[in-house]
This record gives sequence, C-alpha cells and structure tokens, in this order.
Amino acid sequence: MAKGKLTKLFPGGNTSKGFFSFYDQIIDHNATRIFILKGGPGVGKSTFMRRIGEMMLEWGYDVEFLCCSSDNNSLDGICIPSLGVAMIDGTAPHVVDPKIPGAVDEIINLGEFWNEDKIFTIKQTVLQSKTRVGRLFRIAYHQLAEARLIKDELDSYLVEATNQVRINETARKIIKDVLENAPVQFEIEPKARHLFATAFTPQGQQHHLDTILQDVKKLYLVTGEATGLTSRLVGYAARAAYECGLDTHIFHCPLEPDNIDLVVIPQQDCAVLKDIPGIKFQPQEVSSIEEIKIFNINEHLDKKVLIVYDGEIKSARNRLEDAVKRAINYIAQAKAEHDLLESYYIPAMNFEAISAKRDEILARILKYVRAPGS
Repeated sequence: MAKGKLTKLFPGGNTSKGFFSFYDQIIDHNATRIFILKGGPGVGKSTFMRRIGEMMLEWGYDVEFLCCSSDNNSLDGICIPSLGVAMIDGTAPHVVDPKIPGAVDEIINLGEFWNEDKIFTIKQTVLQSKTRVGRLFRIAYHQLAEARLIKDELDSYLVEATNQVRINETARKIIKDVLENAPVQFEIEPKARHLFATAFTPQGQQHHLDTILQDVKKLYLVTGEATGLTSRLVGYAARAAYECGLDTHIFHCPLEPDNIDLVVIPQQDCAVLKDIPGIKFQPQEVSSIEEIKIFNINEHLDKKVLIVYDGEIKSARNRLEDAVKRAINYIAQAKAEHDLLESYYIPAMNFEAISAKRDEILARILKYVRAPGS
C-alpha cells in the first residue's frame, strides 16, 4: 500500500492583528466527524493527534498536519479530507467549541487523565507562568503591529514609483493564462479555503510551501520589492478564479492577514505565488512543478522616484527587519515559558490512559473508512 501524502499548513498565525485564526477553515460544514481536544498544556494533545495522523498516512490516506505557529514541533490539528474527519486543539488562543454537538462535533477532554491533587499544589506557579506567556505574546504582537506600520511606510514609497497601468497589464496577463481552458462552472458554488502557508514562529519565519505545492504543475511567481502590490496581484488571480467557478486555496500573509501570499487552483493544476520576504524557498525543488513563469514588477518602478526616497527606503527596511526580529524573540521567549508551564503538568498526567484513549479514537476513525458517509 502506497503511503498517503502529507501536507503541512498553519491554521492560525502570530500577526500584526494579534493571533489570527482560520480554524473555521480546517474542514467544511459537511464533515463526517470533528474531534475537539481539550485539556491544559503538557497533556499530550499534539502527540495524540500526530500519532493518529502518522498511522493514517501509513495506511495510504492523505493527511493534513495543521502546524502550530507558536511551537515548531507541535500540531494544532490534523485533517483527513477523504474521510471528512478532523481533530483540532480547541484550547486558547484558538478556542474551538462544537457547532453541531454529537452529530458532527465531539469533545475529547484529556483533562480527565490528570491527577487533580498534584496540579492543585502548583496552582500559583501555573497561574504566574500562564500570565507571563500571555504578556510575552502581547509584546510580540505590539512589535508586529509596529512592523506593519513601517511596512505601510515602505510600500508608500514603492507605490509612488510604480507604473499602475503596467501593473494592471501584468494582472491581466496572469489571469488570462491561469484561466486558459478553465471550465466555467456556475451550477455549483466554488469553495474558497483560507489558511496560512508561512508563520512567525519561535525559530523564525517558517513555511511549508514544498508540501502545499506538491501537486502543482504550473507556477506563476510574482516578484518585486513592493510586496503590497505583489499581494494585490495574487489576490486578483484568486478572485478571478473563484468568479470563474474554480475552487481556490488561499494563503494569507503572516504579517498582514488581509493580504494574500499564495493561491492554489487545483482544477487548473496551478498556483500564483508572490516572492515572500523572510523565507528561503526554491520552487525548482518541488518535483511536480513543470513550468515556472516569473513576473517581476520591479520592471515597472520609476528609478528616478526610487533615488529621491533612497534614504527613507533603506531606513524603513532596516526598521522593519528589526521589528520583526524583536517580535520573533518575544515569541521564542513565550515558547520557553510555555515549555516550563507544560513541565508542571506532565508529572500529573496518566499517559497510559491517554494512549488507550487514542487507540479508541483511531478505531472509531477506521469505522468511517468502512462506512463512508455515515
């Protein structure tokens, strides 16, 4: 049996707007089953989900690992699309509660497997640590908010230097090529799924583009210094595809979640990606990609205007980089404090009982394999 395909995504992110959640996009409303895990830090939620996901991969099912933006080694959820099954960490900051209790959604409380007496003895220590984690994240979000303001300043210089007519021409070229031979569908409303492909994490800005693009054959890469404009071009392509009746997988900017970094259009086997600052990614290394078309909007910038604002542009770039670095440093400090918080809970957990619960849930998931649509 061939192993299933693994795709890694971020359902939430640390952004200039604070923690930004796309958890309602993990699986659509007609899901077979959604398991919502509850319980404190260190109770084993991530390991619980990861092991079930790994088993399903071994049995040939495609699985999505929904990665945690605040902990590089943790999962916030898994999804098995072909079965309509998802498992989600429903604790803060991404609080998830059942929408259709019993019929679709089900809570699994791993807090049932801890020794309450042991935890009670460390109550004050836990409260202090939890408060510290919250404070560190708030400081990180202040830094990202500052970074957003600096980026707005930087974009203003670059937009002033931009030939907007040429930008619009580039947008039309991309859209025309993307939609070439596309089947126009109006009978069924297309699906637009929103997530993050990159995130600000304790180890810096991370991405999983290699897994997200693993089925893409044609990639349109939009490059250029004016990243606000490159986001706009990707957004134009996403909207045009959707209006043509095509499903779209839309991935947002981790700094400015209203902006779009990437759109994947499965029915066209293609994607439109902007050159994302802060990450290292070589699309040539994705084996499925057969063709890459590059659109460099720097060609449409007036060099005379850039010279006028040369000092301001350099200053804004340096300040932006510093603000992002400070934010990542505070996210890393929050992760270290959260690790300490988890260490208080771990000795109080009955992991054998949790393992037995995991096996029980896995057996139930396998019933959906034998009875699809139930």
